[in-house]
Amino acid sequence: MTETVTLPTAVLDRYSRFSRFNSPYPSHDDGSAIDLYPGGEAGISPVTGTVRETRTVGCPKRSYAAETDHLIVVDLDDDWCRRAGVEFGTTARILHVIPRVSPGDRVVVGDALGPMTRSGFFGQWVDDHVHVGFRAPGVNTLRASGSLPVDVAGDVEPVSWDGTGVVVERGPTHVVLDGPRHPAPGDAFAAIASDEGVPLDGGLAHYAGGGAFATLAAGRAVRLWGTRVGVATDRGIAWDSIDVLANGERVVGLSLFAARDAGYGAKIVCPDREFALGETVSVSVVPSEDPIRLGIG
Repeated sequence: MTETVTLPTAVLDRYSRFSRFNSPYPSHDDGSAIDLYPGGEAGISPVTGTVRETRTVGCPKRSYAAETDHLIVVDLDDDWCRRAGVEFGTTARILHVIPRVSPGDRVVVGDALGPMTRSGFFGQWVDDHVHVGFRAPGVNTLRASGSLPVDVAGDVEPVSWDGTGVVVERGPTHVVLDGPRHPAPGDAFAAIASDEGVPLDGGLAHYAGGGAFATLAAGRAVRLWGTRVGVATDRGIAWDSIDVLANGERVVGLSLFAARDAGYGAKIVCPDREFALGETVSVSVVPSEDPIRLGIG
């Protein structure tokens, strides 16, 4: 057994998208949690086991979010632990779902745990999702820190993108473009790739760190459109001081993730900049002396 939880492909296939690094919170900074996007209203269980407890917890106050979040702790079945490559007795911590399960209930992968909730723990541009982390046997499950590293089985296809696209979706703080095109919707997960062909994950570069859906040697430089955007660390990518531009104007950044749905396209975080549906947008990155960095306050 290892100290890394590897989610099997049979679990990932229940979801349309996932990300390990697209958050400012410590558990995502080092890849010790994963956000899973079911694509509907129900929070789908990524684990099999017995519910140990549920708890309502406070979260940062946001005008668009609920005042509280919810924690579901699940004692994992031995078979699930075996397939994920972790020690028997490992537990799962699930957030952003209003529990319709109770202590003692048995759940299996694919069960609806309850409706997802919009939490103050994530940005307005972030879609509803299931956050899950894992704790080794005997480790406190209620503390925010202490989760095991998370990896995924299978590959994420790198998608080359020239930075251009047409706006096909608008939200209060973001737009989605029609590019890049997914190479095989429904059949494989894919993500925007660096110049080196590395599929990227995280908030570029509005969070201090991101990651990759591939193994990178520490110290390896990562470039996008000819500009160095970061350097690989032991567990992720430390972004350089850069700005993301859309049609020549600075925006908050790019939201990067792996997706398998046909609606996949680049998501630009731009609360202070409006783009019209049908507008053509060109995205670029440039070095910056004052990069945007979003915290957790």
